[in-house]
Amino acid sequence: MAMFFEISSGMIRGLGTVVVFVAFVGLTLWVFNGKRSPEFAEARLLPFADEPQPDDTDTKEPAATRSTRP
Repeated sequence: MAMFFEISSGMIRGLGTVVVFVAFVGLTLWVFNGKRSPEFAEARLLPFADEPQPDDTDTKEPAATRSTRP
């Protein structure tokens, strides 16, 4: 005897829910893994990467400069 399964829209939705739940749990475990902490610490600073870094080696310039534009 051969068994045939009838796939209904409810079963497809249920399987979709299971897939999304497994992906959520996997992503949560990946994010909160302690091994990834240094990578995420570096990534937290990426928005500030374009800002110029202060240069302490050149002390000849005055600390505060004023613009001469009106």
